[in-house]
Amino acid sequence: TKTRGSASAEAKRGRAHGGRGLLTLSIPPPAPRPLRFPAPLAAMLRPSPLLPVPGASAAAAPPGRAASMRMFHGDVFLGEADVFPIKPGPEGALPFPSNEIRISHLSPASERCPPLAILQTIAPFSVRCKLQAKPLPPHPSLHRLYLTCFNEYKSAVVVVGDEELHLVAMPSKVEKVPCFWCCSVRVGLYAASVGMLNLRCLAIVFDLDETLIVANTMRSFESRIEMLSRRMDIEDDPVRVAGMSAEIKRYIEDRELLKEFIDTDTVTDNGRIVGTQKEEVQPMPGVQERLVRPVIRLPERNAILTRINPEIRDTSVFVKLRPAWEDLRSYLTAKGRKRFEVYVCTMAERDYALEIWRLLDPEANLISLNNLSDRVVCVKAGSKKSLQHVFRDGGCHPKMAMVIDDRLQVWDEKDQHRVHVVPAYAPYYAPQAEMANAVPVLCVARNVACNVRGGFFREFDENLLKKVFELLHENELLDLPYAPDVGDYLVCEDPNFPQSNKDPAPIPEGMSGAEVEKRLNGRAYQADQKQTSSSIRPSDDARVPIRGTVGSSNVQPNGGSMAIVPSLFVTVLQEIGRLCNSKVEFRSTVSTSKITQFSVEVLFSNEKIGNGIGKTRDEAQVQAAEKALQNLQSNYLSYVAPIAGVLNKDTSKSSRNGNGFLEDDLDSDGDTAMQEPSGSKSEQKDHSNVDRLPSVLSLIRELCLEDQHVVFRDQVRNPVSATNEEYHFQL
Repeated sequence: TKTRGSASAEAKRGRAHGGRGLLTLSIPPPAPRPLRFPAPLAAMLRPSPLLPVPGASAAAAPPGRAASMRMFHGDVFLGEADVFPIKPGPEGALPFPSNEIRISHLSPASERCPPLAILQTIAPFSVRCKLQAKPLPPHPSLHRLYLTCFNEYKSAVVVVGDEELHLVAMPSKVEKVPCFWCCSVRVGLYAASVGMLNLRCLAIVFDLDETLIVANTMRSFESRIEMLSRRMDIEDDPVRVAGMSAEIKRYIEDRELLKEFIDTDTVTDNGRIVGTQKEEVQPMPGVQERLVRPVIRLPERNAILTRINPEIRDTSVFVKLRPAWEDLRSYLTAKGRKRFEVYVCTMAERDYALEIWRLLDPEANLISLNNLSDRVVCVKAGSKKSLQHVFRDGGCHPKMAMVIDDRLQVWDEKDQHRVHVVPAYAPYYAPQAEMANAVPVLCVARNVACNVRGGFFREFDENLLKKVFELLHENELLDLPYAPDVGDYLVCEDPNFPQSNKDPAPIPEGMSGAEVEKRLNGRAYQADQKQTSSSIRPSDDARVPIRGTVGSSNVQPNGGSMAIVPSLFVTVLQEIGRLCNSKVEFRSTVSTSKITQFSVEVLFSNEKIGNGIGKTRDEAQVQAAEKALQNLQSNYLSYVAPIAGVLNKDTSKSSRNGNGFLEDDLDSDGDTAMQEPSGSKSEQKDHSNVDRLPSVLSLIRELCLEDQHVVFRDQVRNPVSATNEEYHFQL
């Protein structure tokens, strides 16, 4: 047995010969075996890949039948190699066209990660075949290529369509000829991943609206103020009324600042007049137009006023920045070292998205101007976001990316485990919510990102790298180690931190999705000037078209939700009456006072259910219909249950007014409802009621102020009810 001193001397001699010395411990009687080192030391002292280890036995050949192919680097002939498919049969078809291997280029050199570790991370278990150079005649060019790839952590790349085949130089226990593993990956992905893995860098994708900012135009301010005012009119709870009143006050205060900015290019903030600063927007590559925007920054309010189109004052926007954004931003680029490559994925209009990001990253430290066009990704409203689409240019693999968004369901299902969901930013509804927790929302997101990065590269260094250094040409595909995934480490550090919006604002606080384009280019205003078709659809989800004519004076598209247009109240009320075989009447009178006013009553099967007063007959009619629907609201879902096939104790009751739907809330002295005997007409109606289900579901969707999915949850309570064919559902 060699002493420690002689072993050290042997190692020094090995390093003196280019780091390819052979270091063994001879312990008779077993055959000699190579000494195992920790991964970093093994990288320095690993034996020459072409020198056989004494006493080693030949391994079994790979499965499948070998094919002989000629190898080229460009047009330079390198030699011939035997190619062994990994899988037998048709699945093991060789990927090289024309039965030749033509290398186009070498991959970028890697400082610390061998090519196989990179490929296993971005394309796990993608080994297509193994190559082994023929021993005779000798091919010095192929031998030099092999040593270059092995020593410099490079791979030889064969481009086939939109796929790259990377030939990875592998050490061998037996063979004295160059040996390669061939792995496939999407074009460009390897080159982008080399730098990220060497620098210990991942990717992070941000949503904008209600995640990092809330933005409003004059029209969106007015829409939300009007919507809240209507809700206050029907709210009885004094606490809620006080909350709505304070929320409206905050909206009005910021609306007045925006109006002053539009009119005078100044704002008065706490008695101080603040003028605009002309901020030049640096043109992106290929864009020659110089753009200068008027901008007012109000740090004390965490707000910025800007103008998307400097020539059109109506495109002015009031932007609220989420607190602690500076903390998160500084972490991403601390000490000039990039911890994350930053991307943006939003459903907003592109010019708006680019300006909002410029306000968030004014010095272009997170996304350089050269990359801005590719890294700000705008998704069509209503479609799913996906990391595959964000990285469509091969800039990163989805396994190496995390997402910060306030909504989970807008992401493709296969990406949802990589999304860190933050509560929607609601500066008007709950201005103190951001600071209610000991750690602000974006600081929690920063800590989550830090933990994800640490966990990912701990697995990469301690497991994947270590095992890759031990692999030989003779190993099988299943010997490859597990590759880390960002989703494995995306766990919130604070167990009390809400992962979803349990108590979101009743209405979206700012523009989002398709609303941005409508508000900024004037389409919403144009719609205000005319009657539009009733097939209005929200931007984020499919919806059943609404019957009837829509007066669009108050159309309020806001991304994922849509408030009911006032004149729809009349149409929907009439539709409910039609479905219930009940007559809906509107009776109007004119007051005899000095101020002319119209009064309208709504009768449902000759019973009064609402009234309204207005300066015009139409205004009074809309108000009466709205109040009628509000009066029906408390009874609607319970009495519509038989139509959905639900049987319970209350469904056998009919109301005194005989319309089969409404209960008379105006006079409820005693229960005079009649119980229908078994086998009566109600059973005969069951089939027709089920046929009406699609229409009723359509009405439910129209009546919901928030755009939600209708879901039936099975509520079977016990086996007895099930055996009696009685089912309970919660809608």
